Amino acid sequence: MTRATTILVIAKEPRPGRVKTRLTPPFTPDEAARLAEAALADTLETVLATPADRRVLVLAGVPGPWLPPGFEVVDQCAGSLASRLAGAFAICTGPALLIGMDTPQVTPRLLAQGMEFNGSDAWFGPATDGGFWALGLASPDPELLHGVPMSTAWTGAVQRKRLTGAGLAVRDLPVLRDVDTAADAAAVAAVIPGSCFGALHTMLTADRAGAR
Repeated sequence: MTRATTILVIAKEPRPGRVKTRLTPPFTPDEAARLAEAALADTLETVLATPADRRVLVLAGVPGPWLPPGFEVVDQCAGSLASRLAGAFAICTGPALLIGMDTPQVTPRLLAQGMEFNGSDAWFGPATDGGFWALGLASPDPELLHGVPMSTAWTGAVQRKRLTGAGLAVRDLPVLRDVDTAADAAAVAAVIPGSCFGALHTMLTADRAGAR
């Protein structure tokens, strides 16, 4: 019997002062929230274009008009980021791929790759800051995430070692850059100029340049 496949997107409601605070300055809290919303919208659109049985938004906050049809919405559980990621996998009964809202440059091809478990037990997507942007598990086990230190330069290394230490055959996805800082935002926007994120970043930076 084939088990249902799931793509999980873990995200925060894009509210000023609550998301992408490291973009301020140069962006205002409202602009940072708009960029976060654009990144989330691009990510959700990509997930919709990727084959899966379930598409789940694991959300801290409440849905807004940015949420398209086709997603289940579940609340993030309480606790550390590691606990919240573990809680996301806990709702899955079959192969699952988890991503965040920080890589709007992700493509359906990359997500589909991370859902292909023939010959592997896990997919790991490293990020340039030392973390990870994607984690795919053929048999989701929340214990693989509990206790992993998050938001450090060695988070990805610890998480990947946790996978291999459990005897899993791990394959790597390409390294992607998370949008955390203004430099990150500029670099990612340059890769996807026609996206919601890229277009908004271009508009905001042009407005700022014109105001000088």
